[in-house]
Amino acid sequence: MNTALILIDLQMDYFAGGPMELVGAEAAVLKAGRALGWFREQGWPVIHVQHLSARPGAGFFIPGTPGVEIHSAVAPREGEAVVQKNFPNSFRATELQDRLDEADVKRLVIAGMMTHMCVDATTRAAFDLGYECVVLADACATRALEHGHVNVPAAHVQAAFMAALGAVYATVTGVKDMAGELR
Repeated sequence: MNTALILIDLQMDYFAGGPMELVGAEAAVLKAGRALGWFREQGWPVIHVQHLSARPGAGFFIPGTPGVEIHSAVAPREGEAVVQKNFPNSFRATELQDRLDEADVKRLVIAGMMTHMCVDATTRAAFDLGYECVVLADACATRALEHGHVNVPAAHVQAAFMAALGAVYATVTGVKDMAGELR
């Protein structure tokens, strides 16, 4: 089965000093880099997804700023696709599905940022489009959220979203167990 690695929004605005710093971003990008290395060794397709904000008044991912750059640990190589998006769902108004169809990809391995937004939206959309999905939990990062008067720590946000994705939409695993899931 043709499998592709989808690396979502591993961009500088999510790292230390950026306007939308995520908890565990550095650890997640290093794990994503390990997955990327493995995919490159296999010669399997890799697609980098880069978010560019099109919203008036946006505070991050502003086109032309250093914050939109993809982290050096997972920088695209020549020949690796970079799909730019303006919405959390990486399929919405992009060529992602066309690229996957051209390569006859049926299974996606997904890593990136933010778990509760773009990773979640993309995984659910991929499942709805008929792809088999594997999410690399340790290669994803998120942040604390608040709802009403309840503060939800980032670790709880991560756990809740991975539990929900793992219930129906994807196999949720870690990078060290990824190769076993793909056999």
